[in-house]
Amino acid sequence: MKHIFKNIKELIQVREGPVSALVGEELKRLPTLKNAYLLIEDGIIADYGTMDNCPDVAVDRTEDATGKMILPAWCDSHTHLVYAGNREGEFIDRINGMTYEEIANRGGGILNSAKTLQKTSEEELYQQSKVRLEEVIGSGTGAIEIKSGYGLTMDAELKMLRVIQRLKENYTIPIKATFLAAHALPDQYSSDKRAFLRLMLEEVLPIVAKERLADYIDVFCEEGYFSVEDTELVLEAGKKFGLTPKIHVNQFNAIGGVQAGIKYDALSVDHLELIRKEDIASLQNSATMPVALPGCSYFLGIPYTPAREIIDSGLPLALASDFNPGSAPSGNMHFVVSAACIKMKMSPEEAINAATINGAYAMGLENEVGSISKGKKANLLLTKPINSYGVLAYAFGTNHLDQVYLAGEKWN
Repeated sequence: MKHIFKNIKELIQVREGPVSALVGEELKRLPTLKNAYLLIEDGIIADYGTMDNCPDVAVDRTEDATGKMILPAWCDSHTHLVYAGNREGEFIDRINGMTYEEIANRGGGILNSAKTLQKTSEEELYQQSKVRLEEVIGSGTGAIEIKSGYGLTMDAELKMLRVIQRLKENYTIPIKATFLAAHALPDQYSSDKRAFLRLMLEEVLPIVAKERLADYIDVFCEEGYFSVEDTELVLEAGKKFGLTPKIHVNQFNAIGGVQAGIKYDALSVDHLELIRKEDIASLQNSATMPVALPGCSYFLGIPYTPAREIIDSGLPLALASDFNPGSAPSGNMHFVVSAACIKMKMSPEEAINAATINGAYAMGLENEVGSISKGKKANLLLTKPINSYGVLAYAFGTNHLDQVYLAGEKWN
């Protein structure tokens, strides 16, 4: 099937040839074409250019995009979209003065979500999760990573990963699955962390690998959770089973997790609300993608990832939502892009690059999505009539989307 858009006011994120990750000054450049056309064939970007050179070809559908813009759909490389219930009670507790750590210490936080998930059937968990997935697709997400980690038992972790697998099978959006093997320590293992890690790595991990339930392995490297030594143990075990590392790191404290991630060739290091000069120096000599999660900083009232320091040091940066019930209960990437501009002092060009091509890289999908390039999936955003792409960040509370396309087909 052939489908053509004509009279596009501006075609955004146009990239010729292979593109992986954009670093430093490259993030400031966002190539576009004005008064453009875009040709899609069988769900793949086949051609594009200015209307002066629009080909006269037979197509099945023509869409007039006068006054509207097209850009690649958002690539959200860090979510916990599969969870059960919610934690609005803890939201009120924080308003009343409790910290995230205090809530966790009294059995709230991740442990609270784990207890709820353990009691929830796989079918009900799938039904709750598909609603969230459809919500984020509708708000513009065209590729997504989803983690386990709210199970904390063998059965519950596998249940989460099987729900993610079912979402993969039932939706056309590219989905990457991550086994978050060490997210928090259950109460029954509070005095024996090694026993919990043995459970996850010696009993659960082999099943995850055998059933091909995950692409990546992850760990929350943080004081009070899992140490650098624990992190290396998890990442090494994952790599033996063919799972690429990703890490939660430097959210509240910088304890050397960045270096551990780089040592094990982590695809990404995520959070980085606190980052040291030695962390930046280590990242400069790696292929690891730093990922910022401004929605988490906004919701918890903690510092934002220092984007200017990272980018101005010549590093890449990706943006993701961290969609989860406790610290970022939204998967709206439009808000993430806007928050990055407002709170992290990123330009609209930098933020769009970070939320598209660099987000794709952080999921290993840079050859499939993230830019307007021939041969990539036509996972696209068609805006309503807007003045410029800067309005996507400027008018943060307005839905600027006319339509979302997955593989060239309208979403709903």
